Amino acid sequence: MQGHFEHCAALVRDVDHDRYLAALFAPAGRRNALFALYGFNAEISRIRELAREPMPGEIRLQWWREVLLGERAGEAAAHPVAIALQETISRYNLARERLVELIEAHRFDIYDEPMASLADLQAYAVATRGTIYECAARILAGPHMTLSDTAGEAGQAETIADVIERLPRHAAHHQLYIPLEILQHYGADPADVYAMHVTPELRAALAELRLRARRHLSQIADAGIPEVARPALLSLAPLRQWLLAMERGNYDPFQPPDVPTWRRQWRIWRAAKSLRRIGD
Repeated sequence: MQGHFEHCAALVRDVDHDRYLAALFAPAGRRNALFALYGFNAEISRIRELAREPMPGEIRLQWWREVLLGERAGEAAAHPVAIALQETISRYNLARERLVELIEAHRFDIYDEPMASLADLQAYAVATRGTIYECAARILAGPHMTLSDTAGEAGQAETIADVIERLPRHAAHHQLYIPLEILQHYGADPADVYAMHVTPELRAALAELRLRARRHLSQIADAGIPEVARPALLSLAPLRQWLLAMERGNYDPFQPPDVPTWRRQWRIWRAAKSLRRIGD
């Protein structure tokens, strides 16, 4: 069984390094469960990369949905992430229905329909990354720990950062996660996004998203999170300075700034000492 958790840890280390580092600040006895949860998140979050057409993507998502509902027991037993996740769900009494809702929300990723409104983006963020933060807090602090509001704030901050970071990739695939509502408010044309054409209107729309992300981070910093649950949120630590780096006048939205690994590690370490540094 330990090999399944080791597989999850290696997967998270490779594709979600900030979460991997954050999990190392958790008690040793809880890390395997976090790696299982984060490994599942990595599998679902990169469906579009693994299956470039909608049908294979639908099949993958449906497979995971059926695993969670107990309909693929034989196949799940041969999949290291699935078997580690099932054990984690049982041990920590995680809500399977929330994880199924996460899968359903990620169906948006496999199609090219644009994100219509800010409310749609918020709902997507809460259902996907917000659920991961909430489950991680439950693993760390037990079933009576309720961080749904803070998890929602964390999910929205991370989702906005991800939308900004992946803008070049999304544009190349003709995907649009910047809400049309925000683009229209500033007079930005979605065609310019797909063409990777930088305009003042697009800059203004992205500036609003960055401001919203920083506000979410500030809410987390002020939330008074119990120490036992803090490792669930440490992966957010590099975001604020990264968002601020895009405020300079010559910022190119299609070439997001790169933060060296050592600097990300340092910010996570500092946040482990004081969670307020996530928002300060």
